[in-house]
Amino acid sequence: MTSTTEDVPLFPMPRAAGCPFDPPPGMLRLHAERPVTRVRLWDGSTPWLVTRYEDQRALYGDERLSVDPRQPGFPHISEAFQEAYARMPPSFLNMDDPEHARIRRMVTAPFTIKRIEAMRPAVQRMTDRFVDAMLAGPQPVDLVEALALPLPSLVICELLGVPYDDHEFFQSRSKVGVRQDASVEESRTASAELLQYLDAQLQAKVADPADDLLSVLAARMQDGELARHDAAMLGLLLLGAGHETTANMIALGVLALLEHPDQLAIVRDTDDPQVLAGAVEEMLRYLTVVHDGQRRLALADIEIGGEHIRAGEGVIIPGATGNWQADRFPDPERLDVRRDARRHMAFGFGIHQCLGQPLARLELQVVYGTLFRRIPTLRRAVDLEKIPFKDDGVVYGVHELPVTW
Repeated sequence: MTSTTEDVPLFPMPRAAGCPFDPPPGMLRLHAERPVTRVRLWDGSTPWLVTRYEDQRALYGDERLSVDPRQPGFPHISEAFQEAYARMPPSFLNMDDPEHARIRRMVTAPFTIKRIEAMRPAVQRMTDRFVDAMLAGPQPVDLVEALALPLPSLVICELLGVPYDDHEFFQSRSKVGVRQDASVEESRTASAELLQYLDAQLQAKVADPADDLLSVLAARMQDGELARHDAAMLGLLLLGAGHETTANMIALGVLALLEHPDQLAIVRDTDDPQVLAGAVEEMLRYLTVVHDGQRRLALADIEIGGEHIRAGEGVIIPGATGNWQADRFPDPERLDVRRDARRHMAFGFGIHQCLGQPLARLELQVVYGTLFRRIPTLRRAVDLEKIPFKDDGVVYGVHELPVTW
């Protein structure tokens, strides 16, 4: 099979006009016709795109695939991402076992389901406070700035021990970090400023520890279990991932429900926490905001889906196609909040699945369960065509969501 000709489809692929919640039609077509195939990236490289649910789950658990982006042939998202990984040691997100497992164990405890569930009253109070401010202010209001972004930012700040007063600083730099079109210089500057910030926060925790996650990292650093730079990188990952993906999921999920009023009514009117929890799982499946796929590199030859992936070749695993596979989720294009969607892969699968998924689930349950109950007449303030979607981002969502009631 050739790997450099123009007939190899370019990836990522555009979404269809007027279908902002659907995966790109080109990707769905490949899923139906060639579920393991070559695609062409920005640099001309041709990694493998693996779209079927069962193949994806198999690859997520395959030790012959590496997440280390420093290796030759890794399918980078952009030149800026490639340059960033080349000059900085990776975070545990981009490490293979056993080092990945060693560092992940250091930060697992605060994200256990029991510990996260204990945060529910505090997250509820925060959400009510932001909704109070919305109701007291002028209309229309941008839901992204009023609720979707500040809530997860405040929650992760409380968990890490980072001053929320600094949220504009780290939010602006984090936005650069997830833009596919960010220049190398923009990406370098933003990441350097964030690392310096986290390093300063860690040094403050060394001098004055508290009951927060950065203090845990600072103690590990003092004990010699974590290098200073590695501790700052880990703090950076937790801070960025802790608000960016959830913020996009909140806003995009609200918009999806506004476009499906029958499903919105179920979420708004239920007093059953299990119904609400199930609705969140379906929203995660339906939207799959990490929309350009998980990236891997084959360390050895792999046979999958009738194709032969050779050692040194890149692999991309787009969760959106697996989550829209009809034999796993019947009528996948239909948003059905009563569907059993628990086996979706919006958080990945296997050893690298999202560490913060219990926290994201909690925040989404509280927000969706609160917003529509307290503002039952919530609606878009502009036409759907005027809402700016984040087609340029690693994480899908909306830049703005003007709403009124």
